[in-house]
Amino acid sequence: MKDYKKHFIVPAPPEDLYKALTNPNTIQLWTGEPAEMSTEAGTEFSLWGDSIVGMNLEFEEDKKIVQEWYFGEQEDASIVTIILHPNKKGTDVELRHTNIPDEAYEDIVGGWNETYFGALIDFYTE
Repeated sequence: MKDYKKHFIVPAPPEDLYKALTNPNTIQLWTGEPAEMSTEAGTEFSLWGDSIVGMNLEFEEDKKIVQEWYFGEQEDASIVTIILHPNKKGTDVELRHTNIPDEAYEDIVGGWNETYFGALIDFYTE
């Protein structure tokens, strides 16, 4: 199991970015895929046609999102924490993803950098 931590600068205010990460209609705008998402702790979510599935654990509006991502039958939960900090260029996103299965690590890191936050940065840059 591996952990991944990174900061991203997204050219949008934290309120807009929070909506882009939690509102299924807004998620569909920047991913191009249907999404199931709620800001209620204890609800399951699905992104990119079930490519990413898990459980929503905690929300702090415009500031923080905590989720468990499912990777089959693994013993230790894989937890994603996204913290949004206001920044003069938009939002400084602090990402921490723990307990990533070794065999999925490279794909997950690539997904965070290109498909997930790369797409959000492109969405708000255009």
